[in-house]
Amino acid sequence: MATGETGFDDVTYDLISVQYHALKGGHDYGQYVRDARHAGKEEIAAFFEQVMQQDSERAKQCHRFLGELAQHGTSATSPQGSSAE
Repeated sequence: MATGETGFDDVTYDLISVQYHALKGGHDYGQYVRDARHAGKEEIAAFFEQVMQQDSERAKQCHRFLGELAQHGTSATSPQGSSAE
């Protein structure tokens, strides 16, 4: 597998990155929902809630994929050159 500058393979890094951004977005969208509600824009608040739910599902899927990689004993979830034992 190709290994990026982090020492982790590219797929693991990519999954972690998507998971991080989905979780970060979900945190930020909570404020957007509050802002929209404060402005009386319920339809927009509902839209932000939908986006937040989509990011939550995206983060969960990344978590499942990372678990599968770890379960299959690949070195994909360990830095290159380290032992996962």
